[in-house]
Amino acid sequence: MKKLLLLTSLSLMFASFSCAEPNPSGNEDEKQIISLIAQYSKARETKDAELLKSILVKDIDQLVSSGTWRRGIDESLKGMMQSSTSRPGSRTLTVEKIRFLAEASGIADARYEVTNTDGSIRKMWSTFIVTHQDEQWKIAAIRNMLPTR
Repeated sequence: MKKLLLLTSLSLMFASFSCAEPNPSGNEDEKQIISLIAQYSKARETKDAELLKSILVKDIDQLVSSGTWRRGIDESLKGMMQSSTSRPGSRTLTVEKIRFLAEASGIADARYEVTNTDGSIRKMWSTFIVTHQDEQWKIAAIRNMLPTR
């Protein structure tokens, strides 16, 4: 009976290893993605269009919390700059989870808080679809969500 239990436990353990998500680079990729999201936040805060251009893919798309779609780098940059100007305040993105879909793509979920000039805080979620291109991680898509509760 003990041998059967041990054998079953070992089988389950090995099966769980075979179902793990692929992440060949491990923590280094995670650190780079966290840094990428920090660069995005800094670029939005400082309205740095050149930095944004360097970390976004050309065919990026973005769904903002109002339900508006921004498609392509030109429309996305324009919307980001307008939003940063019309909604001044401090933006904080805190990456909570990164899931790799393949060696060169992943999803990063982040808490997104905007501290408005009046001190109120707008609490949202952002999901970033990231891809590894030209020797660096870049943002391919952004989904911002404003929870109703």
